Amino acid sequence: MKINGLLQPEDIIPELLAANKEEVLGELAAKVVERHAGLDREELLRVLLERERLGSTGIGDGIAIPHGKLKMLDKPVLVFGRSRQGADFNALDGRKVNLFFLIMAPEDAVGLHLKMLARISRVLKDPAVRKWLSEAPDAAAIFDIIREQDSRY
Repeated sequence: MKINGLLQPEDIIPELLAANKEEVLGELAAKVVERHAGLDREELLRVLLERERLGSTGIGDGIAIPHGKLKMLDKPVLVFGRSRQGADFNALDGRKVNLFFLIMAPEDAVGLHLKMLARISRVLKDPAVRKWLSEAPDAAAIFDIIREQDSRY
Protein backbone atom coordinates (compact mmCIF):
# COMPACT_ATOMS: atom_id res chain seq x y z
CA MET A 1 0.00 0.00 0.00
CA LYS A 2 1.31 3.42 -0.95
CA ILE A 3 1.14 6.62 1.06
CA ASN A 4 -0.25 8.31 -2.05
CA GLY A 5 -3.33 6.11 -1.87
CA LEU A 6 -4.28 7.42 1.57
CA LEU A 7 -2.91 10.93 2.05
CA GLN A 8 -4.51 13.99 0.47
CA PRO A 9 -3.41 17.65 0.82
CA GLU A 10 -6.35 18.19 3.19
CA ASP A 11 -4.88 15.54 5.53
CA ILE A 12 -1.79 17.69 6.20
CA ILE A 13 -1.28 20.08 9.11
CA PRO A 14 1.67 22.28 8.06
CA GLU A 15 1.95 24.06 11.43
CA LEU A 16 1.22 22.03 14.54
CA LEU A 17 0.94 24.30 17.58
CA ALA A 18 1.44 21.57 20.17
CA ALA A 19 4.47 21.40 22.43
CA ASN A 20 4.07 17.88 23.85
CA LYS A 21 2.90 14.38 22.98
CA GLU A 22 -0.69 14.68 24.26
CA GLU A 23 -1.24 18.00 22.48
CA VAL A 24 0.23 16.71 19.20
CA LEU A 25 -1.97 13.62 19.33
CA GLY A 26 -4.96 15.87 20.04
CA GLU A 27 -4.27 18.03 16.97
CA LEU A 28 -3.70 15.02 14.73
CA ALA A 29 -6.84 13.30 16.07
CA ALA A 30 -8.88 16.44 15.42
CA LYS A 31 -7.73 16.39 11.78
CA VAL A 32 -8.70 12.71 11.45
CA VAL A 33 -12.18 13.42 12.83
CA GLU A 34 -12.53 16.50 10.59
CA ARG A 35 -11.69 14.42 7.52
CA HIS A 36 -13.61 11.27 8.50
CA ALA A 37 -17.03 12.07 9.90
CA GLY A 38 -18.43 9.66 12.44
CA LEU A 39 -15.17 8.90 14.22
CA ASP A 40 -15.02 9.59 17.95
CA ARG A 41 -12.08 11.87 18.82
CA GLU A 42 -11.95 10.66 22.43
CA GLU A 43 -11.84 7.00 21.38
CA LEU A 44 -9.15 7.79 18.83
CA LEU A 45 -7.07 9.58 21.47
CA ARG A 46 -7.57 6.72 23.92
CA VAL A 47 -6.24 4.20 21.37
CA LEU A 48 -3.24 6.41 20.51
CA LEU A 49 -2.31 7.08 24.14
CA GLU A 50 -2.69 3.40 24.98
CA ARG A 51 -0.23 2.56 22.19
CA GLU A 52 2.19 5.25 23.42
CA ARG A 53 2.17 3.67 26.89
CA LEU A 54 3.67 0.53 25.31
CA GLY A 55 6.57 2.61 23.99
CA SER A 56 7.04 5.87 22.18
CA THR A 57 6.30 5.97 18.47
CA GLY A 58 8.92 8.72 18.24
CA ILE A 59 11.45 6.71 16.23
CA GLY A 60 14.24 9.30 16.17
CA ASP A 61 15.64 11.76 13.64
CA GLY A 62 12.71 14.13 14.36
CA ILE A 63 10.09 11.56 13.29
CA ALA A 64 7.10 10.03 15.06
CA ILE A 65 4.58 7.61 13.60
CA PRO A 66 1.74 7.30 16.12
CA HIS A 67 -0.64 4.52 15.14
CA GLY A 68 -3.49 2.35 16.27
CA LYS A 69 -6.55 0.38 15.24
CA LEU A 70 -10.23 1.28 15.42
CA LYS A 71 -13.27 -0.97 14.99
CA MET A 72 -15.27 1.72 13.24
CA LEU A 73 -12.84 2.13 10.32
CA ASP A 74 -13.37 0.34 7.04
CA LYS A 75 -10.09 1.53 5.49
CA PRO A 76 -6.80 2.98 6.77
CA VAL A 77 -6.52 6.67 7.59
CA LEU A 78 -3.33 8.71 7.31
CA VAL A 79 -2.64 12.25 8.53
CA PHE A 80 0.62 14.23 8.45
CA GLY A 81 1.59 17.05 10.78
CA ARG A 82 4.69 19.23 11.01
CA SER A 83 5.98 21.12 14.02
CA ARG A 84 8.61 23.67 13.08
CA GLN A 85 9.55 24.26 16.72
CA GLY A 86 9.53 20.56 17.52
CA ALA A 87 7.47 18.82 20.20
CA ASP A 88 8.52 16.75 23.18
CA PHE A 89 7.41 13.25 22.22
CA ASN A 90 9.69 11.03 24.31
CA ALA A 91 11.43 9.94 21.10
CA LEU A 92 13.91 7.08 21.22
CA ASP A 93 16.84 9.43 20.57
CA GLY A 94 15.64 11.98 23.15
CA ARG A 95 15.27 14.75 20.56
CA LYS A 96 12.20 16.82 19.75
CA VAL A 97 9.98 15.60 16.92
CA ASN A 98 9.09 17.73 13.90
CA LEU A 99 7.46 15.30 11.46
CA PHE A 100 4.42 13.20 12.38
CA PHE A 101 2.54 10.59 10.38
CA LEU A 102 -0.55 9.28 12.17
CA ILE A 103 -1.86 5.93 10.92
CA MET A 104 -5.20 4.46 11.96
CA ALA A 105 -6.16 1.07 10.58
CA PRO A 106 -9.32 -1.04 10.77
CA GLU A 107 -9.18 -3.43 13.70
CA ASP A 108 -9.34 -6.49 11.43
CA ALA A 109 -6.61 -5.27 9.05
CA VAL A 110 -3.82 -7.64 10.02
CA GLY A 111 -0.40 -6.24 9.13
CA LEU A 112 -1.71 -3.31 7.10
CA HIS A 113 -0.49 -0.63 9.50
CA LEU A 114 2.88 -2.42 9.74
CA LYS A 115 3.29 -2.20 5.97
CA MET A 116 2.42 1.50 6.09
CA LEU A 117 4.87 2.04 9.00
CA ALA A 118 7.62 0.41 6.96
CA ARG A 119 6.81 2.47 3.87
CA ILE A 120 6.81 5.76 5.79
CA SER A 121 10.07 4.83 7.49
CA ARG A 122 11.69 4.12 4.10
CA VAL A 123 10.57 7.47 2.71
CA LEU A 124 11.76 9.41 5.77
CA LYS A 125 15.11 7.65 6.24
CA ASP A 126 16.69 10.07 3.76
CA PRO A 127 17.89 13.20 5.63
CA ALA A 128 17.28 15.30 2.50
CA VAL A 129 13.59 14.33 2.47
CA ARG A 130 13.25 15.25 6.14
CA LYS A 131 14.90 18.61 5.42
CA TRP A 132 12.60 19.31 2.45
CA LEU A 133 9.53 18.47 4.52
CA SER A 134 10.73 20.69 7.36
CA GLU A 135 11.32 23.63 5.01
CA ALA A 136 8.28 23.28 2.71
CA PRO A 137 6.20 26.47 2.71
CA ASP A 138 2.73 24.92 2.92
CA ALA A 139 0.56 21.79 2.85
CA ALA A 140 0.57 21.62 -0.95
CA ALA A 141 4.38 21.60 -1.07
CA ILE A 142 4.54 18.99 1.70
CA PHE A 143 2.06 16.83 -0.21
CA ASP A 144 4.11 17.13 -3.41
CA ILE A 145 7.31 16.05 -1.62
CA ILE A 146 5.59 13.05 -0.02
CA ARG A 147 3.93 12.05 -3.30
CA GLU A 148 7.19 12.29 -5.23
CA GLN A 149 9.19 10.32 -2.65
CA ASP A 150 6.49 7.68 -2.26
CA SER A 151 6.45 7.08 -6.01
CA ARG A 152 10.17 6.19 -5.86
CA TYR A 153 9.48 2.99 -3.90
